[in-house]
Amino acid sequence: MLRKRLRPIIFLLVALYLLPGISLYFFQKKLIFHPDVLAADYKFQFDVPFEELKIQVKKDELLSAILFKATAPKGIVIYFHGNARNISNYAAKTPDFIRNGYDVLMMDYPTFGKSTGTLLESRMYADALLMYQIARQRFPADSIIIFGRSLGTAVAAQLASIRDCRRLVLESPYYSMTDMAMRYAPIFPYSLMLEYKFPTNEYLKKVAAPVTIIHGTADRTVPLSSGKKLEALFKPGDKFIAIEGADHNNLDNYTRFHQALDNALQ
Repeated sequence: MLRKRLRPIIFLLVALYLLPGISLYFFQKKLIFHPDVLAADYKFQFDVPFEELKIQVKKDELLSAILFKATAPKGIVIYFHGNARNISNYAAKTPDFIRNGYDVLMMDYPTFGKSTGTLLESRMYADALLMYQIARQRFPADSIIIFGRSLGTAVAAQLASIRDCRRLVLESPYYSMTDMAMRYAPIFPYSLMLEYKFPTNEYLKKVAAPVTIIHGTADRTVPLSSGKKLEALFKPGDKFIAIEGADHNNLDNYTRFHQALDNALQ
């Protein structure tokens, strides 16, 4: 009798566990990525000189990128942006680099902006490598800064783990996507569920170049604690700079953030 009474309760509890997990699994792409698509004939307009790059990755896959140009550049920053919108919105991040004498090469991930194709983690890494090859056509490795912001920090770290550069700079990074997921719902086996792993921690271990991490102490999107866990993987000379009071999207409002960038670009 007790077993019969418990059975529907057990079924209910199992359903309450499984249904959110199944939803997370099938909708993870929409939860992680928030692209703004641009028409193929969209005309970019920026306040600095630029060159639009269109790279045919496959027959039906296009990689869209912009090369922002400094006057008499001494190097180049390969910039990997966050999980939302497209290049048009991140162009505002270029003045610090331009002012320090660096060109900026920025790509859109598949389905972002004018980039097309399937949004796979492996494709993002492959596209990042193409960006590096373009940068190397213009500058030697010791004049290349690899920069990642938010979601793009894993992409930047992966590239720096397989190619030489002057410095790796990570703005508001996370330890891994599994670590991020565990912070919101720590009851599911994310190592099995997540299609997008983005293990920044695994890549950072293999980076030979100096590393600078900049993170706001009041970041409510990627908690400071997630970025701080990466500090345990530092080599001598690597730096973690916490910007007191800064949130995820307002680091630009803090003088110390710009000073940290200036120092990293020296």
